[in-house]
Amino acid sequence: MTQPPHDEPTADSPEELREQVEQTREELGRTVEALAARTDVKARAQEKVTEAREQVATTAGELKEQAVLRAGELKDKAAQAPSQLQDKLPDPVRDKVVETAGQARAAAFQAGRLWQEKAPEVLRERTAQGAQTARDKRGLLLAAAGAVVVAWMVCHRRKG
Repeated sequence: MTQPPHDEPTADSPEELREQVEQTREELGRTVEALAARTDVKARAQEKVTEAREQVATTAGELKEQAVLRAGELKDKAAQAPSQLQDKLPDPVRDKVVETAGQARAAAFQAGRLWQEKAPEVLRERTAQGAQTARDKRGLLLAAAGAVVVAWMVCHRRKG
């Protein structure tokens, strides 16, 4: 701000002079407040901490959102894995798996009837609990069985 020389009048009337004085006081007050804010280290540090917390919270929220989306994608892929694996099996292998599974079901049914007739009650109850757990985790068991079949096929092809 440039000031006129002291010998030249700055206002035409006392009212204008009062207005100029009031404006100068307001400007000076804002300048003093700005300088005080800059020298208040504690307040500036607190502002930085608040900004950092907000940024961390925002980043954490974004990361959580990404993790949820990624987990959903992985869950979908895991659910599709058994059918994709089955689609990749050659027809003779798939037919053999289906045939073996049928034979295994029949043998299991027959063993189950024999089990019901001959096994003690306590042992049957614990076995029923294990069977329920297996049914609850059927997808995992099917994926593991599919992986075993693929591993067997890879090993079998290397021998031949």
